[in-house]
Amino acid sequence: MTWLIQFFQTSIGKKFLMAVTGIMLVFFLITHLAGNLMLFGGAEMFNNYVLSLRSIKPLIRIAEVVLVLIFICHIFSGIQVTLENRKAKPQPYRVSPGSSTSKFYSRTMAVSGSVIFIFLVFHLQTFWWSFQKKQGNDTGFYEIVVNSSVGYKNPAIALFYIIALLLLAIHLRHGFQSAFQTFGLGESRYKGAIEKVSVLFWLIIPLGFVSIPLYFGFIK
Repeated sequence: MTWLIQFFQTSIGKKFLMAVTGIMLVFFLITHLAGNLMLFGGAEMFNNYVLSLRSIKPLIRIAEVVLVLIFICHIFSGIQVTLENRKAKPQPYRVSPGSSTSKFYSRTMAVSGSVIFIFLVFHLQTFWWSFQKKQGNDTGFYEIVVNSSVGYKNPAIALFYIIALLLLAIHLRHGFQSAFQTFGLGESRYKGAIEKVSVLFWLIIPLGFVSIPLYFGFIK
């Protein structure tokens, strides 16, 4: 165990931890998106989905604790790596030297990460907390998300969600590039195929989330 602690105290260990926790969070996003897309099925479908999660509440609570720990590890290691990179050289960390695209994604990591953190806090204080206050088989979850003052009925809230989710896409784009570099796949023979598959995670999934506030906030 000592060697593992020592490894995570090294520069590569911190980058490895950030990459692994980041990928774990992306897989959480997949399951979260699947549930959120049930909003398009109407109030009954979404309310029944939330109630079904309540039937396994102890497991959900354990999953939430694990998720929080993953978030903390990801944020803490990300701050450490950023500070070390700035101390080591004046210019921001770049995955592919000479690439203006990589420089843009790299420069926005701190900003996008900060906005995403604010977005998560807001999300927990509104939707998540409102859901927790409901007891037994009470429904109305759909109304909270779609028609309440803290939901997508409020154009400002819907716009904030859209901006935060677009920044999430930018954050994931550079995150996947950095993860490939950390795992030694940045210049491998599989680089092209891996980058194509990663589009599903850093582009398609965020756009799936964006479709929800876009539709219920500005189209419906």
